[in-house]
Amino acid sequence: MFDLVKKTLLTGIGLALQTRDEVEAIAREFAKRGEMSEKEGRKFLEELLKRYDDTRKMLERRIETTVKELLKKADLVTADELKAIKKEIRDLKKAISSKEKEASD
Repeated sequence: MFDLVKKTLLTGIGLALQTRDEVEAIAREFAKRGEMSEKEGRKFLEELLKRYDDTRKMLERRIETTVKELLKKADLVTADELKAIKKEIRDLKKAISSKEKEASD
């Protein structure tokens, strides 16, 4: 029983780091060891998968926020900012080119 509780806690902590298949396998193992009925096992699996999805989404948001903060602190240019700069350079080149043509005419 202690192993089941231990695994349950570890599963809760590391849920977002597992693949969906691993989560399903863990849920099946819990159902077997806990001697759950098939209905209880399905419900447990559904709840666990929902928690998995919620935890994964939350972790992704946190990672994204942390990476953005690190990039900002490091004063690095993001891909979007680089694209904007490249577009601005292209626009400026076109403007200069058209001004040069006007001046030579």
